[in-house]
Amino acid sequence: MNPVIVAIDGEASTGKSTQAKKIAEELDFDYRDSGAYYRALTLYLIQNNINSNENIPQTILDKIHLKQTFKDNKLIIYLNNEDVSNKIRGYKVSIKVSSYAKKPEIRNFVYAQLRKSAKSNSLIIDGRDIGTVVFPDADFKFFLFADSKVRAERRHKQINDKSVKLESIEKEIKTRDNIDSTRKIAPLKKADDAYEIDVTSLSITQVFDKILQKINSK
Repeated sequence: MNPVIVAIDGEASTGKSTQAKKIAEELDFDYRDSGAYYRALTLYLIQNNINSNENIPQTILDKIHLKQTFKDNKLIIYLNNEDVSNKIRGYKVSIKVSSYAKKPEIRNFVYAQLRKSAKSNSLIIDGRDIGTVVFPDADFKFFLFADSKVRAERRHKQINDKSVKLESIEKEIKTRDNIDSTRKIAPLKKADDAYEIDVTSLSITQVFDKILQKINSK
């Protein structure tokens, strides 16, 4: 049986990772969070004072080793053998990641990581261009979207830092949506054959049921 690829794309903070992990566990698929790769790369570049306006040479990228593991519903991402799963969710990375992620050398680096993961195992991946660019022939494609205020509230709970204002997070999300959807390379958009889900007023379980039903109906 050939490996099955499930792509879950969508806007920031729509629960893509949550759904992908739940589906991966339900179907016993491998799971990859493409956004975690971009965040880990962003963390490395920030730590090494490499500005997003600079060209990032291959000699720098060759120093970066990324690895993801998923077990017992827990995703761990390693950056050069260090567990950075919590660090990459910080506010500094969140406000910078889109600036780095739009760079072609960064995107190509992540694409290679993801495609390597799918060579032998069924895989579920979440991101912003999985179904349009990384795996245009994915067996199943989903696109999640929601009201920006609702997404900001969800992100605020994730960050769990009272010093970060809800209004700032909503502004950051809108800015990120604009950057992601207008970038020249692999812009955020729904694949023509993707199943669209408005998650604004849906619970995690309701979204999960919709996705699983669609997969099982084929």
